[in-house]
Amino acid sequence: MVAGHLRIQNGIYQMILSYKDKQNKRKTKSISTHLPVKGNKKKAEAMLAKARKEFIPTLWDKDTDFSTFLSDWIELANFSPDTYADYYMCLNTYIVPYFDTVKRSITSITVNDLDTFYKDLQKNASIPTSESLKTTISLSHTIIKNGLLYAVKSGWIESNPADKLNPSTGDIEILFCDFILEWLEMMKSSVDLNTYAGYLSSAKSSIVPYFKEKGYTLRDLEDNPKFIQDYYSYEMNVVGLTSNTVIHRHANIRKCLQYAFQVGLIKSNPADRVERPQKNVFVSEYYDTQELDELFQAVKGDPIELPVILAAFYGMRRSEIVGLKWNCIDFEKKTISIQHVVTDIYLDGHLVTIEKDKTKTKSSTRTLPLVKPFEDALIELKEQQKQQQKLCGNAYNKDYLEYVLRDKMGNRIKPGYVSQHFRIVLTKNNLKLIRFHDLRHSCASLLYANGVDLKAIQEWLGHSTITTTANTYTHFDFSKKVQSAEAIMGNYPAQMEQKREG
Repeated sequence: MVAGHLRIQNGIYQMILSYKDKQNKRKTKSISTHLPVKGNKKKAEAMLAKARKEFIPTLWDKDTDFSTFLSDWIELANFSPDTYADYYMCLNTYIVPYFDTVKRSITSITVNDLDTFYKDLQKNASIPTSESLKTTISLSHTIIKNGLLYAVKSGWIESNPADKLNPSTGDIEILFCDFILEWLEMMKSSVDLNTYAGYLSSAKSSIVPYFKEKGYTLRDLEDNPKFIQDYYSYEMNVVGLTSNTVIHRHANIRKCLQYAFQVGLIKSNPADRVERPQKNVFVSEYYDTQELDELFQAVKGDPIELPVILAAFYGMRRSEIVGLKWNCIDFEKKTISIQHVVTDIYLDGHLVTIEKDKTKTKSSTRTLPLVKPFEDALIELKEQQKQQQKLCGNAYNKDYLEYVLRDKMGNRIKPGYVSQHFRIVLTKNNLKLIRFHDLRHSCASLLYANGVDLKAIQEWLGHSTITTTANTYTHFDFSKKVQSAEAIMGNYPAQMEQKREG
């Protein structure tokens, strides 16, 4: 029994509840009645009596096993002896053994988990009759639903997943906003962490808030695909997202709903019945020869001089530059190999650095010639790093000795620093503002201007297909179109003269 008494604080009655935790230590909880002292003593006493009866101490954390939570909860709740006996038998015979096996925490339990449990219960050979089975399922659902209701009241979970299904009929009402988060958690172990972070970011920042406010279930979307179409319109017309960004949202939604279809929660994928936005043709910014010369002068002696050169000459991505290792540079064979990447991602609000011996695509892993000026610059850099290590002694960070790009203290250059410092350099020197990634486009532009065909550019940049190269750099063909127009116009006056003479 939870003990308690009233206390007056700032002229308001406070309820002080007293209980023991799992270690038998005394704990207290203060709850305001919001009742002024004058004339409200009986009301306050009634509230205290009710609070003592209904209050269940919080003995768990978010990682507590669901089965442990239910076992503790049933012991602390104020049930009648008969109710307790029924609950205890059902809980320990069916619920606890099942969830001890599947291992779910209070905060991770889902509608799917509960539905799977009830379906498993239906196959239980130890339940003698259909009527007994019906009673067992109903009682199990009552126990789970009431237990999760307390979890909601305690703030462990936002909503009760048991409210969204009826085990007696098999009907399930799953909110799409809940399901996509469940799907993402399931996807976490099967996709690249970069991919997962992108999925999670778009879901939490955009998809979940929108569909949570609307309250749409999976069946709502199946019956009314227009709800999905309305979301795309909202993102483009109200929020102002580009069509390309919304296309990425569409891809996430479609994959999620396809999984719901595969597991039988819906009979078809409603995302297949909507029109996704038309993709915008991306026209990249790039520097011409003169602009690159000015840039090279501006970064001379700067910490990002080498990253700029590698991006502009070799067309390397930022992740490839930061991930470049000394063992990928063969000074004997005069080659530079791109096969390791370092990226920064935001995962659940935290910046996480990812190192991978794997490039963006299989084609991105490539070997390029090491030309003499860069060879000399790299040899000089390697010698400088040796001297810096000697000067710093034990203060020098030896964790990143294998990486080419390090600061004077041995720390690996961060991807974000490259982009941020690049913009600072451009602004300081009054140069045209472009993204660091646009240096890769500048490289492609120079290659094309010097007669290199798209196939060779594809291999140099590490595109997976020539289609990617052609679609990205369609603007390169404009010069040829101009030449064609000039050729036509060159013959145009003669044609008109012949026509007039005829």
